[in-house]
Amino acid sequence: MLTTRFILMVKGFRYIAALMSAVEIGIYVIGFKIVLDHLNEPINLIVYCLSYGLGILLGTKIEERLALGFVTVQAVTSDEYGHIAGELRSKGYGVTVWQGEGKEGPRWIISMVIHRKEQQLLYQAILAIDPQAFVVSYEPNLFHGGFMIKKSLWNRLPQVEIKRE
Repeated sequence: MLTTRFILMVKGFRYIAALMSAVEIGIYVIGFKIVLDHLNEPINLIVYCLSYGLGILLGTKIEERLALGFVTVQAVTSDEYGHIAGELRSKGYGVTVWQGEGKEGPRWIISMVIHRKEQQLLYQAILAIDPQAFVVSYEPNLFHGGFMIKKSLWNRLPQVEIKRE
């Protein structure tokens, strides 16, 4: 619960994280009381510690399955794959593309913001077109507008309004 709660909190699901923390602390207190009441049996402490570690692993696996939030995926391809942006757009991705210069000549830099659940499919689509593409992803903290504004999940996310003077 600790891992999942922490990730939910970071992703902005504060109320769910708060509810989980209340349940989590109850479990910790009960478990720790059992261990303290039976300190003469070290196996209880060992089981408690191992359970804590296994809980962290399980929480990580659950979070990977939930794949909450968004990622920005950026791909750099060689000039011969300039058509990659059009192919990705035809698959429904919102693509921003610009030309750059690499050590070995012109490159196309392609940027997309997608749901984390779509990340592996996008990687596969990019690498199917250009197996030598450099692909990197990172989590955006704030964003506003763009292609995804039309998608329903987007409207449920907290967005930052930029005030211009």
